[in-house]
Amino acid sequence: MKMLLEGNWVERDNKIEVTDPFDNSVIDTVPVASKDDVETALAAAVKGFEITKRMSVYDRAEVLYKTAEIISGRLDEFATVIAREGSKTINEARKEASRCVNTIKVAAEESKRILGETIPWDSFPGGEKRRGYYYRFPIGVVLAITPFNDPLNLVAHKLGPAIAAGNSVILKPATVTPLSAIKLVEALLEAGLPPLAIQLVTGYGAVIGDALVADERVRMISFTGGVEAGKHIARMAGIKKIRMELGSDSPVIVWKDADLELAVESCVSGSFWAAGQNCIGVQRLLVHKDIYDEFKTKFVARTNKYKIGDKMKEDTDMGPMITEIEAKRVEKWIAEAKKKGAAVLTGGGRQGALMEPTVLENVPKGATIHCDEVFGPTVNLYPIDDLDEAIKDANSLPYGLLAAIFTSSIDVAFKAAYELDCGGVMINDSTDYRLDSMPFGGVKYSGLGREGLKFSLQEMTEPKVVCFNLPDM
Repeated sequence: MKMLLEGNWVERDNKIEVTDPFDNSVIDTVPVASKDDVETALAAAVKGFEITKRMSVYDRAEVLYKTAEIISGRLDEFATVIAREGSKTINEARKEASRCVNTIKVAAEESKRILGETIPWDSFPGGEKRRGYYYRFPIGVVLAITPFNDPLNLVAHKLGPAIAAGNSVILKPATVTPLSAIKLVEALLEAGLPPLAIQLVTGYGAVIGDALVADERVRMISFTGGVEAGKHIARMAGIKKIRMELGSDSPVIVWKDADLELAVESCVSGSFWAAGQNCIGVQRLLVHKDIYDEFKTKFVARTNKYKIGDKMKEDTDMGPMITEIEAKRVEKWIAEAKKKGAAVLTGGGRQGALMEPTVLENVPKGATIHCDEVFGPTVNLYPIDDLDEAIKDANSLPYGLLAAIFTSSIDVAFKAAYELDCGGVMINDSTDYRLDSMPFGGVKYSGLGREGLKFSLQEMTEPKVVCFNLPDM
């Protein structure tokens, strides 16, 4: 496949092989962009903004509606690409493709709701003869940097609102999963998006990332990825808007009055969806001691039913991690936890990039697998007997994206909702639930700002005040 610069699909002699992590077969190649390509993209994006900022709301919405229609008509094609280049099974990939359609549609709808307000100038002495309002205008060139774990829908979460707002975009997709992003851009162009409105740059972040991030022509960076990369971007960016989603450790409290069957089923899925490579995947399960043994038995039994292997088979529950290097990292973290006293209740084995779904208990708080985001198919069990202490434990790490609690008590649910320090609390659901239109983001090291179409549009626009002084009134 090719990258998009100045409205043209271009190749380069130097290429990256995109491989299937299950069997390392080569799916396709993409160009390796140079710093000269970055300059081309930046200059073209500035020209593109002169076009996009003049597009009517109707035209922006129509492009997005038509894009959603195109993807909807090719769901199997998009799902196959998602599954082949990444970690998701074909069933998981179908869900992502369907979510992408919804994301693009909602972006189209929200483009019609970028509203301003009148301002009561006469609310302070001296303003009696003034009238006015504010409206929101597009911010300019948006740099979208996307991760591998949702290679289509997380791209849509950045491109959809950026286009809806009237911005131009430079897209840098994940090096290991660029094909889904390319197909989405193809669909946008087919739907009528002006070619200069979007630049798609493929290649290595270490080579082109700083040049993109630091350039003053970029007015906003929307980044989803790791904490260290986020810190580096923040240091390099200069004076521009930054929106970041940097991951989490997703604690779930299972209180003594919880529906056990619901909690087990939800949390097994939440722990191992996409081989655990999920920023809202369940990592810590804080289970009341009165039900701990029963929950543990049921949870391990359900985990043991998971079938791992070929992503393209309909009955596969979990595929490989994105690379064997990542699987080896998780294997190392498990070994370290065991050395420090943790017990592996099931799993822990690895074959290539395939990592078994792994459940641990007695994990010491100094173990890496407790302290850091695992981003792999492991989950830790901890017995608790006091709600205040459980909430304190849930809040103890430097992340705060989503948290969850299973309980039948409205009082317990409300207490958790208000005292858990995070961007969202799921009640009687695992942390692995996201409606694409909800405000999505976190606190502490989990990021800055919010995604979700309405909220992304707020981030990707600026308010402008218009005031009339009417001395003859």
